[in-house]
Amino acid sequence: MFLHPHKLKMAAISLLNPKAEFARAAQALAINITAARGIEDVMKTNLGPKGTMKMLVSGAGDIKITKDGNVLLHEMQIQHPTASMIARASTAQDDITGDGTTSTVLVIGELLKQADLYISEGVHPRILTEGFDLARVKTLEILDKIKINISADKESLVNVAQTSLRTKVHPKVADALAEVCVDAVLSVKQENKPLDLHMVEIMEMQRKTETETTLVRGLVLDHGTRHPDMPKRSTNAYILTCNVSMEYEKSEVNSGFFYKSAEDRDKLVAAEREFIEKRVKKVIELKKKLCDGTDKKFVVINQKGIDPMSLDMFAKEGIMALRRAKRRNMERLTLACGGIALNSVDDLEESHLGYAGLVYEHVLGENKFTFVEECKFPQSVTVLIKGANKYTLVQMKDAVRDGLRAIKNAMEDGCVVPGAGAFEIAANLELQKYRDDVKGKARLGIQAYAEALLIIPKTLASNSGFDSQDTIVKLTDEARSSGELVGIDVTTGEAMIPAAAGIYDNYIVQKQIINSWYVITVIASNLLLVDEIMRAGMSSLKG
Repeated sequence: MFLHPHKLKMAAISLLNPKAEFARAAQALAINITAARGIEDVMKTNLGPKGTMKMLVSGAGDIKITKDGNVLLHEMQIQHPTASMIARASTAQDDITGDGTTSTVLVIGELLKQADLYISEGVHPRILTEGFDLARVKTLEILDKIKINISADKESLVNVAQTSLRTKVHPKVADALAEVCVDAVLSVKQENKPLDLHMVEIMEMQRKTETETTLVRGLVLDHGTRHPDMPKRSTNAYILTCNVSMEYEKSEVNSGFFYKSAEDRDKLVAAEREFIEKRVKKVIELKKKLCDGTDKKFVVINQKGIDPMSLDMFAKEGIMALRRAKRRNMERLTLACGGIALNSVDDLEESHLGYAGLVYEHVLGENKFTFVEECKFPQSVTVLIKGANKYTLVQMKDAVRDGLRAIKNAMEDGCVVPGAGAFEIAANLELQKYRDDVKGKARLGIQAYAEALLIIPKTLASNSGFDSQDTIVKLTDEARSSGELVGIDVTTGEAMIPAAAGIYDNYIVQKQIINSWYVITVIASNLLLVDEIMRAGMSSLKG
């Protein structure tokens, strides 16, 4: 009796683990391609400014409405191992550049779909993967050839931000946010220093509409004063930023006090109180020295606590005092207002203080906000997001983060790439020419790669309500005849020149997508080269 080698192998794994599940050859490939196509179909409808939204409902009933690919991939519970692997590769893309997640998923799915067509005709996956690698290197060359150098002026950066934001939120909101984001980044940018987006605080306020999101050239703190007699508004104010305890504290080690009499206990309490009061009086002395007889005011913002007695002393002197400020805001405060964050109130001087033209408290329902505005040279600013409900605020926050990253990328790259599918169309035409120069079957991989690139303009067209095949034919004909970089106009479905309309993608995002296409081609290649899938883990011990 003769057993086929495949059968022997199957018999072997069954012998080792009778409960092992396995899928072989064509079946294994089909499982991987189905997973990639599945995740592609979920994400497809989100791409571009006309993409639709997804509503995610958590186990607790919380609702999230979004079309941001990164948010979707993080929030969706993906159980299929192959789909999960693609999702992780795509979210890594967002971690590095802040955009391009949906595109990455679409291209992986499409690469596998194109490969499937050739494999079903008998082409070996290894040959295709060699073609993929050649095509990837050529695509990077094409990207460097078509990039457009820009200066970091406001108009160019607004165009980049609008292109990114319109794929996340409504165009009107995107245009308002783009201006805010560009102003924020330009405010915190310092010469010869790397741009730190952490210096842009994002604060949410549930009121009015999302188009009224504003940039505060200073800081907004999400708490207010804790004493009813304190001033709620100070103009022309000195800002003391400190991390000094102004309240009675327990000792850091466990200790017990034993007193001979009640008088001894009272003496200790009085001594502790005096210790705190000395600190408060030093701040009050500085205030009297600098502000008395002038129109200047004094504001204390402390990272540690201020107890009611100390608050009362500040209130009597007309000092606005905030306690328990967040640590991240202490660094931003000194950058926004100037001065130094102090850990001791000894030897206080005017040079240690910052300055703000206006500090005021805003009460919204049960929440208090303190605005520190009109700073002289703010190197830290706040984007104040407004929205009617929680879902809008979450969506806007994600969009602002992506907008800020897009602007940062454009400034660091010094160049952009025409958007609206123009790069993919150009790369497709160049790869078709390049394919004729390649000998052997590897050209099939290049052909599959070139076709896979077209998924981006095709999806943009179908999401805008136009026939994808018609649109691709129009775009490729126009690109061939004019020699220009041509993209799709999502309002008319016709060909247009994205550079003229101010539609730009980040160079680094496109480069990263292609390089993650290296990851993609590796993933796609690895998935194509898988000829057996086994589930033979610990589950076999059950029962």
